[in-house]
Amino acid sequence: MTRTTGYVWHERYAWHDTGTHAGIYRAGGYVQPYRNFESPETKARFASLVEVSGLIESLTRIAPEEVSETDLLRVHTAEHIANIKALSEKDGGDGGDGFTPFGPGGYDIARLAAGGTYVAARAVMQGDVDNAYALVRPPGHHAEPEMGRGYCLFANVPVAIERLRAEGLVTRVAIVDYDVHHGNGAQKIYWEDPNTLTISIHQDRLFPVDSGMLNERGAGDGFGTNINVPLPAGSGDGAYLSVIDRVVASALRTFKPDLIVVSSGFDPSAVDPLGRMSVTSEGFRGMAERLLGLADEVCEGRIVFSHEGGYSPVHTPYCGLAVLETLTGIRTEVTDPFNVSFDDSPTRELTAWQTDLISESAELAEALGLIITDSGR
Repeated sequence: MTRTTGYVWHERYAWHDTGTHAGIYRAGGYVQPYRNFESPETKARFASLVEVSGLIESLTRIAPEEVSETDLLRVHTAEHIANIKALSEKDGGDGGDGFTPFGPGGYDIARLAAGGTYVAARAVMQGDVDNAYALVRPPGHHAEPEMGRGYCLFANVPVAIERLRAEGLVTRVAIVDYDVHHGNGAQKIYWEDPNTLTISIHQDRLFPVDSGMLNERGAGDGFGTNINVPLPAGSGDGAYLSVIDRVVASALRTFKPDLIVVSSGFDPSAVDPLGRMSVTSEGFRGMAERLLGLADEVCEGRIVFSHEGGYSPVHTPYCGLAVLETLTGIRTEVTDPFNVSFDDSPTRELTAWQTDLISESAELAEALGLIITDSGR
């Protein structure tokens, strides 16, 4: 089954400058200049493979637009916005945590990233496309209301959601985040919001080390609508697909969102430098297939993917293309060369200790039904 898939990419995303850091550390002294882990390479090479594969001809291009300061203020504090804007007009600076560098013009590029997610979601909600992928940069899922964090300046997904809400296009939204790092931004922003379900599947205590635990479930009217699945290091395709089947599916069927937004990070890849997971491109394809099916079941197929992390320039493009092929229903001639070494790896299999953790998370997803019934949502 082929579908109409919206696609957002702009060359300006590749111009977001994260400096000559050696990984995450600023060059100087005994730190030799190199490049930041969060560099243009992964996204630009992903976009290149989409074009060279020929899949670009089957995608509906959607031009991104910058969100306004008013849009940002629905999620972020005025002080944070003003700080990023002022630094951007000079030589650049840091988003707030000391590990989120950006260069001149970073404010406008970050607004374009949030805007790229917004226009993709708007196109889905208005029925212009069946689904969409926003290949945006900088990422957004670590950004909190008062600060940028973990390479993220603004919270792309929440900013997009809140503008859609302001325009009356959506009410109930589910965010599914499979980036290897915890989706702390959405968790904090929607901690007390009963109309936003946040699910984060991540490596246990990787980043931030003090968030993403099982017992973090939201508060007030939002209690129960925050679900974390902190998988142990080494988890691969089997674990991630089990989480979708046992946790995400249950929660989405109970919550019944108007729209599903996927924070699409490819750093659970088996060769990613910032994670210790073992997901293959076929694992990401499998997750996309399941999420697409769930969207068909609970919200008339309305689903949009917003790009987050993924720091292997050589493998991220194959993971991303697998997802885009799934969204369109079109299989290109591209094969992932890394699968030669991944296919027989025992790390792809679901293990007993992974199952125990997934079972605990599944109980939280099942409890969501009781919470919603009791609260009358």
